[in-house]
Amino acid sequence: MSDVMYGYGTGMSGWGFIAMAIAQLIFWGLLLVGVAFLVRYLVRSHRDTGIPSAHRTPQQVLAERLARGEIDEEEYQRRRTALRGS
Repeated sequence: MSDVMYGYGTGMSGWGFIAMAIAQLIFWGLLLVGVAFLVRYLVRSHRDTGIPSAHRTPQQVLAERLARGEIDEEEYQRRRTALRGS
């Protein structure tokens, strides 16, 4: 009869333990990467929950560009006047 039947060993050699340890590291690594991607996705989608671009007025887009520093105050006033005139 086998020693395993009587509880005298695991039936796994040293290579089995190494393979099991590597598999466990791969599992936890993939799990952590998955959680990191999930958190990144949720943070990015949370940041974008403002007014959808299809529903923003040209004045809102212009004000956002001014707030981000893409245009200066003079350019903002000039474009705002042009938008009101059209």
